[in-house]
Amino acid sequence: MARVLMTGFVPFGGESVNPSWQAVSLLAARRDEVAAVELPCEFAASLPALRRALEEHRPDLVVCVGQAGGRSEVTPERVAINLIDARIPDNAGAQPVDAPVVPDGPAAYFTTLPVKACVAAIRAAGVPASVSHTAGTYVCNQVFYGLMHLLATEFPDVRGGFVHVPFSPEQVAGPGKPAPSLSVDRMAGALDVLADTASAVTEDLAVSAGAEH
Repeated sequence: MARVLMTGFVPFGGESVNPSWQAVSLLAARRDEVAAVELPCEFAASLPALRRALEEHRPDLVVCVGQAGGRSEVTPERVAINLIDARIPDNAGAQPVDAPVVPDGPAAYFTTLPVKACVAAIRAAGVPASVSHTAGTYVCNQVFYGLMHLLATEFPDVRGGFVHVPFSPEQVAGPGKPAPSLSVDRMAGALDVLADTASAVTEDLAVSAGAEH
């Protein structure tokens, strides 16, 4: 299997955990060829940390993972946009509005992961999944866009993309938090399948993406 770098985020928005990092670190503990790096949820610090991870691990494939509370499925993202429009402050208190991720960069980048094939494989493994066409305008989209810009300009032989995961059950167990959730173990299993599929498949499926976000 190809060398895979997976990233997750520290907790943000008042949460005590972030299932993106829990799932990524769990998978890395199971597979020697997967390296896991935890990224800060900070606009100023996230992309420098991502660059350092790329330089250190020199992967063939990069999968950045983030939490999308309220979603009920694992959602590989299809497109990143060159826009930061923060609904809430990041963990350093920054809240940029209408700012580019990369000044003078392209309006958008498409993932280089076979997202439809990945969704089909994850579903076949019994985990709900769908292709998403919006990664938002917060730090997740910033990291997704920043990753694709780095790969396009500095690491042209590396493929990569972004995946959102739902809340974990512990995040919605308290009163007043009715939202879909998925166990961290099932998230890790989905990412495991995604890594294998993305390593093996270079041409995506020519079928409808199914449910969309």
